Amino acid sequence: MNLSYWCATWVILVPGILYASWVDGKEKRVPNWLNALLLAAGMAMQCGHSEGRGIWISLGGALVGFGVLIVPWMVYGMGAGDVKLMAAIGAWFGPMMTLWAFLVGALLGGVIGIVMIVSSGRIRQASTNMTTIMVKMSNPAHWFTDFGGAKSFGESSQLLPYGIPLTMGSITVLTGLMLGWWSF
Repeated sequence: MNLSYWCATWVILVPGILYASWVDGKEKRVPNWLNALLLAAGMAMQCGHSEGRGIWISLGGALVGFGVLIVPWMVYGMGAGDVKLMAAIGAWFGPMMTLWAFLVGALLGGVIGIVMIVSSGRIRQASTNMTTIMVKMSNPAHWFTDFGGAKSFGESSQLLPYGIPLTMGSITVLTGLMLGWWSF
């Protein structure tokens, strides 16, 4: 990919995912229209800059983005908007960069989650909730039910709007690419 592509990514994708994070933080959802717009724009940009192979790069990235979060959604661990947001990011980034953005975002999400738990003084409740999740994951009959799902804990837990760490991870990886720390 050339520099003009990554500059366009900064101008179009980054404001889009920052807005998605803001909405997710405020409303605990990522709008479908925004995810669809970012996905379509990523596919168009990939096709315009990578010619014939751009559609495959874009589709591969979208599938990786979708794939890394579909199981957590299926077990009620997160919202569908987060899955679609990662797929939209993937359309811009391609498969390998999407995987790295997800991994960095997941690490950041873990740190944010720990800070949220400690700062709110809910360590005991978080431990109880984690035990419930472990029971859920140890029994296949519970895997695809809302038992132990993110929303099932009600007021006993704080939900982390996952669009925020996904955005942070994506911007971190994009910044690293632009600064030459790595290439994909």
